Amino acid sequence: LSYLAEAIAIEKAGTKVALKKATDYPLPEELEVCFKENPEFKKAFQQLTPGRQKGYLFFFNQAKQAATRTARIEKYRTKILNGLGMND
Repeated sequence: LSYLAEAIAIEKAGTKVALKKATDYPLPEELEVCFKENPEFKKAFQQLTPGRQKGYLFFFNQAKQAATRTARIEKYRTKILNGLGMND
Protein backbone atom coordinates (compact mmCIF):
# COMPACT_ATOMS: atom_id res chain seq x y z
CA LEU A 1 0.00 0.00 0.00
CA SER A 2 2.91 2.33 0.64
CA TYR A 3 3.99 2.00 -3.01
CA LEU A 4 0.50 2.95 -4.15
CA ALA A 5 0.45 5.97 -1.85
CA GLU A 6 3.88 7.00 -3.16
CA ALA A 7 2.77 6.56 -6.78
CA ILE A 8 -0.35 8.65 -6.15
CA ALA A 9 1.74 11.40 -4.54
CA ILE A 10 4.16 11.42 -7.47
CA GLU A 11 1.28 11.56 -9.95
CA LYS A 12 -0.35 14.46 -8.12
CA ALA A 13 2.97 16.33 -7.96
CA GLY A 14 3.25 16.05 -11.75
CA THR A 15 6.77 14.64 -11.63
CA LYS A 16 8.05 13.53 -15.03
CA VAL A 17 10.53 10.78 -15.76
CA ALA A 18 13.48 11.89 -17.87
CA LEU A 19 13.86 9.31 -20.62
CA LYS A 20 17.07 8.84 -22.57
CA LYS A 21 16.95 9.84 -26.21
CA ALA A 22 18.61 7.88 -29.00
CA THR A 23 21.25 10.60 -29.15
CA ASP A 24 22.17 9.90 -25.50
CA TYR A 25 23.72 6.58 -26.50
CA PRO A 26 27.20 6.87 -28.02
CA LEU A 27 27.95 5.45 -31.45
CA PRO A 28 30.38 2.54 -31.15
CA GLU A 29 33.58 2.92 -33.18
CA GLU A 30 32.69 -0.15 -35.21
CA LEU A 31 29.40 1.40 -36.27
CA GLU A 32 31.12 4.64 -37.25
CA VAL A 33 33.53 2.63 -39.43
CA CYS A 34 30.57 0.90 -41.11
CA PHE A 35 28.97 4.29 -41.73
CA LYS A 36 32.16 5.60 -43.37
CA GLU A 37 32.50 2.50 -45.56
CA ASN A 38 28.85 2.45 -46.58
CA PRO A 39 26.99 5.80 -46.65
CA GLU A 40 23.79 3.99 -47.67
CA PHE A 41 23.92 2.06 -44.38
CA LYS A 42 24.32 5.33 -42.45
CA LYS A 43 21.36 6.85 -44.25
CA ALA A 44 19.22 3.77 -43.54
CA PHE A 45 20.15 3.91 -39.85
CA GLN A 46 19.31 7.61 -39.61
CA GLN A 47 15.91 6.98 -41.21
CA LEU A 48 14.96 4.51 -38.48
CA THR A 49 12.62 5.75 -35.80
CA PRO A 50 14.34 7.11 -32.67
CA GLY A 51 13.16 4.09 -30.70
CA ARG A 52 14.68 1.66 -33.17
CA GLN A 53 17.94 3.60 -33.25
CA LYS A 54 18.02 3.59 -29.46
CA GLY A 55 17.41 -0.17 -29.36
CA TYR A 56 20.23 -0.90 -31.78
CA LEU A 57 22.67 1.47 -30.06
CA PHE A 58 21.86 0.03 -26.64
CA PHE A 59 22.37 -3.52 -27.93
CA PHE A 60 25.60 -2.72 -29.80
CA ASN A 61 27.06 -0.84 -26.81
CA GLN A 62 26.37 -3.71 -24.41
CA ALA A 63 29.13 -5.80 -25.99
CA LYS A 64 32.48 -5.40 -24.26
CA GLN A 65 34.69 -6.69 -27.07
CA ALA A 66 35.09 -5.01 -30.43
CA ALA A 67 34.69 -8.34 -32.23
CA THR A 68 31.30 -8.88 -30.61
CA ARG A 69 30.13 -5.38 -31.53
CA THR A 70 31.23 -5.91 -35.12
CA ALA A 71 29.45 -9.27 -35.26
CA ARG A 72 26.26 -7.73 -33.90
CA ILE A 73 26.36 -4.90 -36.42
CA GLU A 74 26.88 -7.33 -39.29
CA LYS A 75 24.08 -9.57 -38.04
CA TYR A 76 21.54 -6.73 -38.06
CA ARG A 77 22.83 -4.92 -41.17
CA THR A 78 20.07 -6.26 -43.47
CA LYS A 79 17.33 -5.40 -40.98
CA ILE A 80 18.63 -1.84 -40.68
CA LEU A 81 18.86 -1.50 -44.47
CA ASN A 82 15.24 -2.70 -44.70
CA GLY A 83 14.12 -0.18 -42.07
CA LEU A 84 13.24 -2.80 -39.48
CA GLY A 85 13.80 -2.86 -35.75
CA MET A 86 15.56 -5.65 -33.89
CA ASN A 87 12.36 -7.56 -33.14
CA ASP A 88 10.49 -6.90 -36.39
